[in-house]
Amino acid sequence: MNHVYILGGLRSYIGVKDGMYRHIPAEKLGAEVLREVVSRFELPTDAIDYIIGGNAVGGGGNITRLAALSAGFPERIPAVTLDLQCGSALEAISAAAAKIESGMADLVIAGGMESSSVQPYRMMSPNHPEYDGGKVYTVAQFVPGKRGEQVMLEGAEETAIRENVSKEEMDTWVLRSHKRAAQARKEGILEDITVSIDGSSRDEGIRPTMSQRLIDRLPYLLPNGTKITAANACLMHDGAAFVVLCSERFLREQGRKAECRFRFGTAIGDDPMMSPKSAVSAAKAILAKTGHSYQEIDAFEVNEAFAVIDVLFERAFPGIEDRYNIWGGALAYGHPYGVSGAMILLHLMKALEHKNGHLGMCCVAAAGGIGSSILVEKVMK
Repeated sequence: MNHVYILGGLRSYIGVKDGMYRHIPAEKLGAEVLREVVSRFELPTDAIDYIIGGNAVGGGGNITRLAALSAGFPERIPAVTLDLQCGSALEAISAAAAKIESGMADLVIAGGMESSSVQPYRMMSPNHPEYDGGKVYTVAQFVPGKRGEQVMLEGAEETAIRENVSKEEMDTWVLRSHKRAAQARKEGILEDITVSIDGSSRDEGIRPTMSQRLIDRLPYLLPNGTKITAANACLMHDGAAFVVLCSERFLREQGRKAECRFRFGTAIGDDPMMSPKSAVSAAKAILAKTGHSYQEIDAFEVNEAFAVIDVLFERAFPGIEDRYNIWGGALAYGHPYGVSGAMILLHLMKALEHKNGHLGMCCVAAAGGIGSSILVEKVMK
């Protein structure tokens, strides 16, 4: 099989729902980042074989094709959209790597775009056996026999209860996430991988003044809830992120240097009613398939849609705090569903550079109980 390399990538600043991108559709966010990726990495458009983009709450259809055309890409470049909800972008990257590994492509751009601000409202057809009189909904069904706008919150609450995760344990990760993200922003660590769209200049979700006092004031998100709060669960977000993957042949012919080598990607199913657990399952799966131990991993980036994920991950892999989400996580930056996998990969590459590390891992727990993970290796220069 062909080796797969990652040249690098870019992401937008992340906006909160109804915030700075409230009038910008997901395809425009995607188009702006795609356009900048081609410019920044001086990609010859005649060499681009595919664009693969993740999206979870868009209007359907092939939004990645729409974004590519909106960005002015040549019509001949095929673009496809993948929906694994929270894991969409990470799976898009794995799919891109598989195309290159198999020899079907030499240069693929992969990532995702999302807008919670402009996501469409939906309703069931009267022909559907569960038709409810035309009630509007925004959250897809993930589990047979289970519907509802709060199904992800209910799953996180159930996970915290059954795994005996306390609010205090989660609070620690909330504070850590915002503190690390605020420090990274102060130092400008992620500025060279970030794209301004429509004048944006910062990630809206980071709270440098996050404190225990503020956490204690924020409400529980479920009626009679005792675990999941507005602090330890992500808000809803808008943004886009893409990375450039290529073959060794492309590197050689173009005289390029890569940031990382893509080593392996996998996904695994878990309890759909306790989807936060699937991030740990995905990490264990990729370690088993590659023969590495977690002690060999120099940096972890895990999408912390809920702080319960952080607690479970640290329990499964003790002693990783200094290697885990070192720039802060999604509780601070945000979690635009179809984007997050690409965003954390960009943060991971920065972490490996900062730590002079060798191996890095990304993990996402996706709605429906599917964990997605990839392993990358820093290219020595």
